[in-house]
Amino acid sequence: MDIFEAIKERHSVRQYLDKPIEEETKAKLEDIIAQCNKDGKLNIQLVTDEHEAFTSKLASYGHFENVSNYIVLAGNKGKSLDERCGYYGEKIVLEAQMLGLNTCWVKMSYKKVPGAFDIAKGEKLVCVIAIGYGANQGKERKSRTGEQICDDYISMPKWFRDGVDAALLAPTARNQQKFKFWMVGKQVMAKAVAAPCSNIDLGIAKYHFEIGAGTNNFVWARKDPNAVIITD
Repeated sequence: MDIFEAIKERHSVRQYLDKPIEEETKAKLEDIIAQCNKDGKLNIQLVTDEHEAFTSKLASYGHFENVSNYIVLAGNKGKSLDERCGYYGEKIVLEAQMLGLNTCWVKMSYKKVPGAFDIAKGEKLVCVIAIGYGANQGKERKSRTGEQICDDYISMPKWFRDGVDAALLAPTARNQQKFKFWMVGKQVMAKAVAAPCSNIDLGIAKYHFEIGAGTNNFVWARKDPNAVIITD
């Protein structure tokens, strides 16, 4: 499986087999996480064989079962933290898919377990990602159209449309897909629409866009990269 197949085949999975992550796979995950921490200036941590975080009423409401492994996304507080956690978290998610694992982004349906991971002073825990061997492969969800997230989608270059199409396959909170993409000269602009978790979602979508469009075809516009637009 390559990363394009991973984008298409990866779906959120909430039920897992009672099976530990294989040591070789775990080592590869740790290597990926270490690189993401370095590149993204984050404090991402892999927690394995921990059975308490997903035993709350919220986890039951979210239909989570047998979650004993999860990835903690955290870093120093700042305006870009949520977006960076989304971007690098999704990089780990797609690598995990290629390693034969399943995942689910989780914002609320878990509880913090003392001693399971370390959040330093000045850092913020943004969210976690459930990970393991799925009892199923999840389900494909309904998606918005290219025209709904880019007003000039039809007239854009093919590489841009490919990027938007890949972004539309990105997981988002409540499947809201609250982001916009457009061109600014020869640069690409991406903005989050004001909605719950929208900056996390934006980071995820931007990583997908890069894969679909090819980073050799564009650069991100630098003007006001953290702005949030309010529109539908």
